Amino acid sequence: MKVSSSTVALTAAGLLAATGNAEPIKRTSKCGLPLVQDKALVDAILLEDLVGCAQDLEDIAYATSRRNRVHGTEGHLNSVKYFQEQLASLGDYYNVELQEFTTEVTLQSQAALTINGETVEAGGFSFGNNGTWANVPLVPVANIGCNAEDHPDTLSGAVALIARGDCTFVQKITLAGEKGAIGAIIYNNAEAGLAAGTLGGVNDLIPVGGISRADGLRFVEQIEAGTTLNSAGDFWQYIDNTTSYNVVATSKYGDANNVLFLGAHSDSVEAGPGINDNGSGSCGLLTIAKALANWRTNNQVRFAWWTAEEEGLLGAEHYVNITAASVLDKVRLYLNFDMIASPNYVLGIYDGDGSTFNLSGPAGSAEVEKLFEEWYASQDLPFVGSEFNGRSDYGPFLDAGVPCGGLDTGADGIKTDAEVSAFGGTAGIWYDPNYHSAADNVTNLNLDAFNATGKAIAHAVATYGKSWEGFPTRNATALTRRIAGAAPKKYTPYMKTSRRGKKTY
Repeated sequence: MKVSSSTVALTAAGLLAATGNAEPIKRTSKCGLPLVQDKALVDAILLEDLVGCAQDLEDIAYATSRRNRVHGTEGHLNSVKYFQEQLASLGDYYNVELQEFTTEVTLQSQAALTINGETVEAGGFSFGNNGTWANVPLVPVANIGCNAEDHPDTLSGAVALIARGDCTFVQKITLAGEKGAIGAIIYNNAEAGLAAGTLGGVNDLIPVGGISRADGLRFVEQIEAGTTLNSAGDFWQYIDNTTSYNVVATSKYGDANNVLFLGAHSDSVEAGPGINDNGSGSCGLLTIAKALANWRTNNQVRFAWWTAEEEGLLGAEHYVNITAASVLDKVRLYLNFDMIASPNYVLGIYDGDGSTFNLSGPAGSAEVEKLFEEWYASQDLPFVGSEFNGRSDYGPFLDAGVPCGGLDTGADGIKTDAEVSAFGGTAGIWYDPNYHSAADNVTNLNLDAFNATGKAIAHAVATYGKSWEGFPTRNATALTRRIAGAAPKKYTPYMKTSRRGKKTY
């Protein structure tokens, strides 16, 4: 049964009060540890530990003036330190590496918009350009603005009003700029706050802001009725190079030629602490890494907490780019977990076999999808497929020919009536209505989703940590194609510009 958000808040607070975030058990040697067992590892994943970690990350963010965990900021550097210290407290079970990475980041922004003198709530987009204008007409773009013909000639010298959806923000505002628009305002495609996201990197495009769906539809209706709407906007951002770290923890034991690799990103957007996106995935992995330290595995297990995902999967991409092909070839499977406690959740499984979205992965991607499906079915839990399009940190691994899989609970997709019948919640709004906002905090986590996904991840770790029986070997043909720079068989990659983070649409 879906727990309401108010109940979740009370339950989370109660769990934290009861546990007090106990220190993990310290262990100095793995000698004599029993072989990992599925039920025991799954049962060791406790909701209070998941929520306790999430609260720790929120506290880390709120202890800083920015109140977020953006790559390279104090909040993120302290998050890195937190993961490092938690792993070090487990004794000699893991080799823990901090992998430095520097990139450009939006550190601060401001957005202000008025329409015919009315102040309208607005926000910015990461890597949006600075721009100020006054008394400039607002001109609607047809359809969703993904095609050149959607953008009228009357955009010259005007501000484009564009609906969110289908194609990237970059594509929409590029086309508007080509018609002479001096700026763009994008309105949301669901009743879920302001349109927001990233342009994927520094650019020379026209400035852009985001508004709500209700405001956007209202302005379109007024203009179509013959009312002239004049806009004034003030949008700016402070972007700078910052340095932070991937945290990579590899078990010291188990077969290093057959590695199970799990990852989640540890950074947030500027707007808030990022506790579902992606403190939830980060805490899922940390909780499992702690529990696993009580067991030995036949296969080596590696965990990573990636930086700079919100800037375009850059931490994971950096890891793949600097890692020798001979090392990547030993990774039998990469699993990714990004947003696993969404308030208006579904239980999503990456569609590795392509049966739902017609995008499949290297051999092994279908098998891990089936493993998660069978696990949820064994727990009498419904599930849906998630599009396997590389829009999170597994994308660079797919490009490298590594089989991939993972779980999520939804981001800025719109929940359907059928999904409400299966999972509860509210149709017609985002899976996470607090997505990329200051409200993405502990009180808005869905604990049912958090618990279900946490235990499902543990099941995969126990299964593949013990044996790869029934799992395909790495495909030599796929490896050859990767080395030659082509895509592995069956995997159809998206262009880099459409995958710079999962928030470009």
